[in-house]
Amino acid sequence: MKPQLTHNKLSLFIGLALALSSGAALAQTTSNTTSPAPPKKVERLKTIMVTGSLIPQIDVETPAPVQIITAQQIRRSGFTSVSQVVRSISADNSGTIPNAFTLGFAAGASGVALRGLKADSTLVLIDGQRTAPYALDDDGRRSFTDLNSIPLNAVERIEVLKDSASSIYGSSAIGGVVNIIMYHTYHGVEASGEMGTSQQGGGTMTRANFMAGAGSLERNGHNEYIDIEYQKINPVFLSQRGFPFNTNNLSSLGGNNGIGGQAPGSGSIYGAVAPATLGVPGDLLTGQLIPGGLYQPLRPCGPGSTATTTAGTGSYCTQNFQGQYNEAAPKITRYAVDGRVTFKINDNTTGYINASLVQVQTVDQSAPAQIQNTSPVTTTSIALPPVLTNGQLNPNDPFAAQGQYALINYAFGDLPGFGSFNYVNHNMRLVGDLHGYYGAWRWNTAAVLNHTSLTENFYGFLNIAQLESDVQTGAYNFVNPASNSPATLAALSPTLASTATTDLAEFSISASRHLWRMPGGRSSIGLGASVRHDAQYEPALNPGNQALGLGNTIAIGSHNVGAVDGEFQMPLLHSLTANVSARFDDYSDYGSNFSPAAGFKWQPFKQIAFRGTFSKGFRAPSFAESVTNNANVGYITVPPLPASMIAAHHGDIYVQPYSLAIESIANPNIKPTTSTSWTLGTILQPLPNLSATIDYYQIKERNVIAGPNAGIPINAYFSGQPVPPGYSIVYDNPDPLYPNAPLRPIAVAGQYYNAYAVLTKGVDVNLHAHFNLPYGLRWISDFNATDILTWKENRGQGYLQFVGTQGPYNLSSGAGTPKWRASWSNTLTNGRWSATASIYYVSHLYMTTPDTNGGNYACDSTTLTGANLPASCTVPSFTYINLNGSYHLTHNIDLFGGIENVMNRGPGFDPLDYAALNYNPTYQQEGIIGRYFQMGVHIRI
Repeated sequence: MKPQLTHNKLSLFIGLALALSSGAALAQTTSNTTSPAPPKKVERLKTIMVTGSLIPQIDVETPAPVQIITAQQIRRSGFTSVSQVVRSISADNSGTIPNAFTLGFAAGASGVALRGLKADSTLVLIDGQRTAPYALDDDGRRSFTDLNSIPLNAVERIEVLKDSASSIYGSSAIGGVVNIIMYHTYHGVEASGEMGTSQQGGGTMTRANFMAGAGSLERNGHNEYIDIEYQKINPVFLSQRGFPFNTNNLSSLGGNNGIGGQAPGSGSIYGAVAPATLGVPGDLLTGQLIPGGLYQPLRPCGPGSTATTTAGTGSYCTQNFQGQYNEAAPKITRYAVDGRVTFKINDNTTGYINASLVQVQTVDQSAPAQIQNTSPVTTTSIALPPVLTNGQLNPNDPFAAQGQYALINYAFGDLPGFGSFNYVNHNMRLVGDLHGYYGAWRWNTAAVLNHTSLTENFYGFLNIAQLESDVQTGAYNFVNPASNSPATLAALSPTLASTATTDLAEFSISASRHLWRMPGGRSSIGLGASVRHDAQYEPALNPGNQALGLGNTIAIGSHNVGAVDGEFQMPLLHSLTANVSARFDDYSDYGSNFSPAAGFKWQPFKQIAFRGTFSKGFRAPSFAESVTNNANVGYITVPPLPASMIAAHHGDIYVQPYSLAIESIANPNIKPTTSTSWTLGTILQPLPNLSATIDYYQIKERNVIAGPNAGIPINAYFSGQPVPPGYSIVYDNPDPLYPNAPLRPIAVAGQYYNAYAVLTKGVDVNLHAHFNLPYGLRWISDFNATDILTWKENRGQGYLQFVGTQGPYNLSSGAGTPKWRASWSNTLTNGRWSATASIYYVSHLYMTTPDTNGGNYACDSTTLTGANLPASCTVPSFTYINLNGSYHLTHNIDLFGGIENVMNRGPGFDPLDYAALNYNPTYQQEGIIGRYFQMGVHIRI
């Protein structure tokens, strides 16, 4: 039975929320009819709720650094999704999840990782309320909010709190908070249409928005609006991009030729076979090359392949699968409907009901399945038998007449939908909110129901049992695959389908008021309480590990969370304000947590202010990490093996970089990750139209939850030491060319554990200027940059520094930790037209992964000879420029358009990145897309 809310529980929850909300409203209404109007001494200054506080603020510059991105800034940027906007923030770093990482566990989604502390340490809110996470976890274990599931057109602003906020919001806010603020009211009708395409081909986009609203809270007591959005982005194929981003053959650069044809895992659709025997009688997975045996094509090389002969190996067909089949960016289709009804009950009470439905479909295609693979069983030495089970000679084995087996390399190019997946994610959200005043108290109640449902369909994966049967019986024709019936193909590669869900149900109440006067003004207090139910149901997509070469995840669980929090703000002087806050969370599964925080803001002069914060935070274990029987199997690319291992195999394909399976097993005794954070900054405003903020941050995480560290048992194995307790290794079959050489590890297993500490330090710089120029022109400039001074882990053997490297490599897409990220936008406008130039920068990365090779900082991108690839072992920095503009054609019509990556800057060469082919899609995806043109029209009625 799925661990989610039953209909009775849902009804009870809704009833309780409405009863409490109505009760508060009724109490307020009754008070107004039996008591005089509130006395004038009750202060009701115009305030706003700022992310990270329970107390309404007059000044948006709080002790904690908050970056605000307005709807106007979003329009001027040319970005067309919340994901693009949020992931362009300079504080977003290692662990961020791009749409292009289609090989990841959380494919089809996009996530933000402020401070580089992984996507599960950044809390994403909508109008200050939590959201249900994506149904698939990053790396099979980290819950996060999918930015693709948030409508963009109705966004009024985005507030980015760059500080730990567990004292206000609880778990998952260690790195910071992204609060998406939607329009509360809207009046009018508007529609827009937009198209875009890449100069190099692919990625064609069609986008349309419609928004309509009516009513006035002041005149009518109500306002209603609806927002409808549609977006479709076509895929970008690697065949539309140039070398070296469309091939694994890097021999012209001094690298390896990974397209092969006879090597394990690189067979062509035409196949290659060599005479063999069996290392274990009767076991077709233990084929060994007969001494002196050579490979030959199973059938003549055809279109898309090249006949190749290698001395000592034989003849075969080479085929560039990446260039023929793979995509650099998937096809994405997004629909969104978002509606809100806001109503004014009386002068003191206002409420709203917000409902939204978002559907995001992601479709991706990759290369055909290989008969040779390493998980969950190894088929790298699979051999065709000379005699079938019916006693006949095997027509697929050209050596059958001699009684010899046939080692086979082969790619199944005839399977329906080969190598592709189709994700359809539905996000349904309902929010009810009431807020107002009761005497001197400002109160708020909210109820949230959020359900996500993700349907997965995978095509082209081989059923292991059926493959073994087809090889033994000859049911599949390798020599003439065109003769295979649809029934044969469907049995060999059945569609793998699954539906994963997440649920969130929360009721919260908060209140704030002024208290006694202090030297700097009135002190204030804010109080809050909430109850929440979380549930996740992610069954195995690959139950029983029936499919060859496919990872697997089981994440099923639920819990209830109760919390109380409070904040006290003290204006100690007119120039000095301090506040303290704290929150207590109680989880039904692992226990409780207390998170305190304190902050100050001192403004000795009008032009300068100083601020700082101290806070404790935590991240609760996910269901994947803590619930018994949950586990996942994923893959990383193994860095170069030891020189002795390479020499023993004479540098053949067996010891080239390959995929290592890592099985991470849930640990019911796992503890939450905890953190201590500091910020210290200054706010400068030397001129009314020029301001700057500079903030230093330091975050230390303890008891960080980690999966098994593959480097520990593998290093022990290659050093001749026993595998450490708690780990296990699965080894590959012998190398067919050198069967007596050491075996390579193909899988590592171990439990999640509270593994290590993380320490990160850095500086944020934000500049804003606006000037009036001659001829009615106005210039607006915004600069944002983050410099990471330190990002390091301590796994018990001292800290490993990752700044400027491609570590932590086992994290998400292995994108690395660039030291600098920055953006600078400049807008020139006269009111009728505007033009914006935006520059985005990410610094270089050294291609070393100390977290996977025992703390060694040597280059991990090398050839079989040990030479660096490239010689500098560095992914160069990446800078691209976007130009966007709009023209007010008539009173009701605006034309807009833009060019992304104006200079057509390509991505840096990165053969170490396993999320894409020879480049880093996390930070340089705009490079692979290339120069991109957009244009559209906006109509107001």
